Amino acid sequence: MKNKFVKTLAICLGFSLLAAGCGNSGQNNQSANGTEQDEAANENAQEETANENAQEETADENTEGDAGDASLNIAYQYGLAYAPVGLMKEQGLIEKTYEEETGKKVTVTWTQMSSGADINTGISGGSLNVGFMGVGPAVTGVTKGVGYKIFSNVSGQEHGLMTNDESIQSFDDLIGSDHQIALVNIGSFQHIILALALENAGYDPHALDSNIVAMAHPDGMSALESGNISCHLTSSPYIFEERGEENLHEIKDVSDAWGVDGSFIVGVASETLHDNDPELYQALCDALKEAIDMLNNSPEEAAKITCEFDGNSEGDELAYIKESNYTVETKGLFELASFMARNNFIDTTPNAYEDLVFDNVTGD
Repeated sequence: MKNKFVKTLAICLGFSLLAAGCGNSGQNNQSANGTEQDEAANENAQEETANENAQEETADENTEGDAGDASLNIAYQYGLAYAPVGLMKEQGLIEKTYEEETGKKVTVTWTQMSSGADINTGISGGSLNVGFMGVGPAVTGVTKGVGYKIFSNVSGQEHGLMTNDESIQSFDDLIGSDHQIALVNIGSFQHIILALALENAGYDPHALDSNIVAMAHPDGMSALESGNISCHLTSSPYIFEERGEENLHEIKDVSDAWGVDGSFIVGVASETLHDNDPELYQALCDALKEAIDMLNNSPEEAAKITCEFDGNSEGDELAYIKESNYTVETKGLFELASFMARNNFIDTTPNAYEDLVFDNVTGD
């Protein structure tokens, strides 16, 4: 802008000198008029330069304002296992924590998805920064190179294999039969712990793969209750409801294989977020911990909030929360990943726990 001003001024002065050099008594009026025009042009040039400078300063200020704002796109799924995530969303904990720690604002966009596979697609495509999913699909995503790692554990939940058929008392009664077992989908956490329970009992981990029919938890419970399927492998709160029904009984091998203390739901964050925006990453971790602390230290208060989006009565919600295990520490993560590698649930075997998690994560 300075060069433009200098150039404009030089042109104006040049015209002034030219007019003066050509002057005689017959041209004095013309020269005077030319000088007045030059002065007006000079003033206009100065005003134009000032306006352009002001516009540049405004643009710079707007750019600085935009740069100070952050955004976070998060996907999560359904059920009581995601109660800490629901609390973060409903209480605006990420926004609050980020502003307290940095003095800046963040816009958080929440999307509810039906599977970990959908979340993997979103993170790999760049439309998501963060996802919450079962530990099995998370291990799959890390080892496939989706572009994320686990940043925290979220919860452990009860799982169980329920049946409406009195003739089914053990895996022996299922293997080689046409009895259908409803669970979320092939490769889901429920499928993996079914395989783990089979291995623990001395069977081929994939011996019941052909019996699996994919159903969402509530659909599987309805199909079990109506008799459309023989078995349902599910988590809380559905397992609690099914255990309360007199015409259903449980095959204990699954609940014995992976209990409430084991990791079930974890949070994953893109490597881009972790590496390029450590302040926002830390605010995410701190907000999740605050939500988990609330569930553990003030479950009655938490239940009043989470029952609204879980669809349970406040009393049932509180009971289910107390049966759950909410913690930021992983449990059995590397053990499960090693099992998945041995049994072809994943193609790449992780060498160590640290291959799966960011350096702030604790557990095993």
